[in-house]
Amino acid sequence: MRQAHAEDARTEARRVVRNLLGEEHPTAETLIGDAGPVLGRERTGRCLDLALGASLTRRSAELAAIAALLVGTRELGETWWGEARGGKLPAPDEVLRTAVAIEPWTDLTALEMLASWSADDAADHLWGSPVAEVDLNSWQAEDRFDLPEGATPGQRLVVHFDAGGRLDAVVTRRPDEELGSNLDFQSLRYSRPAEAQWSWGVAAGLGPHRLPGEDPDPYAREVDSAAVGILRAWALRHGAGKDLLGERWHNVGDVVAAIERVDWMWRSAEWFGWWRGASALVDDSGYLPYRLEELAAG
Repeated sequence: MRQAHAEDARTEARRVVRNLLGEEHPTAETLIGDAGPVLGRERTGRCLDLALGASLTRRSAELAAIAALLVGTRELGETWWGEARGGKLPAPDEVLRTAVAIEPWTDLTALEMLASWSADDAADHLWGSPVAEVDLNSWQAEDRFDLPEGATPGQRLVVHFDAGGRLDAVVTRRPDEELGSNLDFQSLRYSRPAEAQWSWGVAAGLGPHRLPGEDPDPYAREVDSAAVGILRAWALRHGAGKDLLGERWHNVGDVVAAIERVDWMWRSAEWFGWWRGASALVDDSGYLPYRLEELAAG
């Protein structure tokens, strides 16, 4: 069932990528080539530098953020990059230059922050500024925020729940004559930059994503055979066949491709430790020995 859902998500992601970016089979090379004329040569080069600086297991997320910026710039115009925000926030160009994330996005990379920024600005442009933020980890529909002054029964208010994500809350009169609101979950929608970010990441997958001018090829680095043996043995014991793992892992590219193929499996709690171990092998992380010891015993 989980595998079928994963395939459905990839199929939908490819459809969205095709509609938004015109790519049948999204690749890093195509994305960077498409970004150049829209973002400009200098910005595209800076985006590429930031993607090159990310770990290989983060590279897909950084490229997905570039896809969002490509679509966002088409939506908002090139002038968006130079607009400071009332003295409180620097212009996006400054964030791209310094690569320093700012509030409220300090848990994101610079590219992810800019992608979220463009997704929210595009959403505001389409649907107006939201009156409140709600957490959709709770599906309670009633009275999730304080109503703005002047709200009237039947009025639809736009609320924010994620970067570029919006839905409506309908103002209603309660039996005690007080005004309240009900979230209309059927109205949930995302701006196009947010859709581009999600769909590119899902459709293109973890990789390998080789980038222009990259020498030496980081995916060609040989991986430790002892670590490979432990990771493959654990995966085989827990239901992953050679059709998913591949016949052998010689280099980082082999491991990345295998992680991508077993994606639908490692999303279960049982497989999370394996994913952390395989990712540490890809990124040559000091976290690897701890994970290998744990996996060898399980």
